[in-house]
Amino acid sequence: MPSPRYRREMPQRYRLEASECKNCGKKFFPPRLVCPACGSKTFERTKLSENGTIVTFTTVRVAPDNFAAQVPYNVAIVETDNGVRVTTQVVDCKPEDLKIGLKVRFMFRKIYTEGHTGIICYGYKAVPI
Repeated sequence: MPSPRYRREMPQRYRLEASECKNCGKKFFPPRLVCPACGSKTFERTKLSENGTIVTFTTVRVAPDNFAAQVPYNVAIVETDNGVRVTTQVVDCKPEDLKIGLKVRFMFRKIYTEGHTGIICYGYKAVPI
């Protein structure tokens, strides 16, 4: 069975859900309990855009155990079309193909397998458009 943390994060992992502060309108991903901008605790869920632009990126060549088989892999901060920044893996491209300003689309993919039973955990990854 997936870990409790993974279960808690399912809405944002499966639907790219963010939280929008009802007081000041700022959006946060992953969702927050308290708005760092105004201190409000009232939020509503909002869906993030499936498209965005790479703001910065890196290529991971020495990875944690869960991702060792994927080395080298790309990780980027992507700003969605509605202004929220998301850290995500960028797939279906070579490290040398990445550049700041590259347009990407979020896709639902396998993230990793968990535990000795090999439970598959899914989420979003970015793919160049």
